[in-house]
Amino acid sequence: MRRAAIASVCVSLFLVAIKTFAYFASHSVAMLASLADSALDLFTASINMLAIRQALTPADAEHRFGHGKAEPLAGLAQGAFITASALFLVIQAVNRILAPEPIDNSVEALIVMCIAIACAILLILYERRVVARTGSLAIDADQTHYLGDLATNVGVVLALVLSAYLGWILADPIIAIAVAAVMAWTAFGVAKSSFNQLMDRELPDEERARIRRIAEGHDAVMNVHDLKTRAAGLSTFIQLHLALDPDMPLKEAHKISDAVEQAIRNAYPGAEVIIHQDPAGLEPLPREFSD
Repeated sequence: MRRAAIASVCVSLFLVAIKTFAYFASHSVAMLASLADSALDLFTASINMLAIRQALTPADAEHRFGHGKAEPLAGLAQGAFITASALFLVIQAVNRILAPEPIDNSVEALIVMCIAIACAILLILYERRVVARTGSLAIDADQTHYLGDLATNVGVVLALVLSAYLGWILADPIIAIAVAAVMAWTAFGVAKSSFNQLMDRELPDEERARIRRIAEGHDAVMNVHDLKTRAAGLSTFIQLHLALDPDMPLKEAHKISDAVEQAIRNAYPGAEVIIHQDPAGLEPLPREFSD
């Protein structure tokens, strides 16, 4: 995860440098949109690197549940900054529609964009492997944003070709607005996922059903109730009650609980699992959201 975050920062820094050159050479507002997006990438990638470092810090006396929420906090900040950047691009594009300008040095700009596309593809493939292995929300958000970058970079290439070689000057600001729309949509997705984690939203229904199947898979478990789940960055928290034979010795009930806990941990590595044993047939305490 740390290597992925560092790679993202390095790629963003490189893209900012070459796109700055391309913008001042071409004066394309679509290139400006891509430059602003890469500058934002550099900023958010730096936030990600700090957030991941914090999220990987072990639990301590003051943070008993760990530091996992550093990641969704970083994601929420990303969403806000991406939205602000998109609004800035729309304003610049509207100004260019009102006062059109031709594009200069389009060949250099096209070369830069082809390099940017290649870098984005390589980084996306690398981050996808990291997300599949770790489930990191911050890296997933970064990967999602670079997918948007890939689309916007292709759009900038199209804008350069249409404006410089076909004379469609308005294609440049129009595609810049499209880039801003992609950025805004990306911001919404990142902010939504981050907000859900910060608000301790339950895991998806299919995951809850899977946890229930695992727990009820033990022969001694009569039923499962009061299942509660949440995620915080890389950490997953699972709580549930097991209904067991009321005449079962406490030692045996504890042994069964440990077996169920281990089975859940095998399916959700690193999860924190809390299990309460209930005697079957005993009316549970009323709960507003009993399960």
